[in-house]
Amino acid sequence: MRLASFNVNSVRKRAPHILRFLARQQPDLLFLQELKCKTADFPAKEFAGSGYQVHAIGQDGGRNGVAVLSRIPFEIVAEALPGDDPDHQARYIEVAAAGMHAAGIYLPNGNSGGAEGFLYKLTWMERLRRLAESRLAAFTPLAILGDFNVCPTADDLAPGALPPTDALVRPETRAAWRALEHLGLTDALRALHPAPERIYTYWDYGSAFERNAGLRIDHALLSAELAERLSAVTVDVDPRAEEQPSDHTPLLIDIED
Repeated sequence: MRLASFNVNSVRKRAPHILRFLARQQPDLLFLQELKCKTADFPAKEFAGSGYQVHAIGQDGGRNGVAVLSRIPFEIVAEALPGDDPDHQARYIEVAAAGMHAAGIYLPNGNSGGAEGFLYKLTWMERLRRLAESRLAAFTPLAILGDFNVCPTADDLAPGALPPTDALVRPETRAAWRALEHLGLTDALRALHPAPERIYTYWDYGSAFERNAGLRIDHALLSAELAERLSAVTVDVDPRAEEQPSDHTPLLIDIED
């Protein structure tokens, strides 16, 4: 079983990049973030004939948006993160497939909107923690993949890449990340590539990619049942090196049957 996550920074611009990635890596489930389109504007025709079924959740205003592409049967469990009914930002999708629940998330950045924007990030992370806690309490094998907008430790960003006041590295953000891990969730990449190995999933536009001045903010958290079956974690840098790329690159995890 291969699961993957890719923040595409506009699905209509990056459809060719996604299709090349699918053909090369052939994940069973791929979660996309930052679609930047309404649901009705998702370029579904681009993926017809790819062998993948698509379920997209867009958002008005050209912001946010998540989707799943699957070549195996799946059932939609949730199209929004529970815990705040007035929250209409498209940041969460959860499916049941292959005997597990897999969620794709686009966690708030937290740097815009001042104190209120940062509070939304922390509140969202607490809602995610409660959701994960409920799934684990029911002994549901769980994988959470996506753009977490969190650098968990100093080893997860290039030296000097962010100031200590950035929402991705603030102590409150890292504490909320640790609260997820304390539930019993395993950071898949660090399970197989322990710190201080520096592996990044995001490089800002400009010269950051060439200088490898990146961040590790795209993650996969696994419940114990899945962590025990984890066989490989890969960051595929090829899409980031293509013409007109996303500023993120895909993360892949392999789980033995």
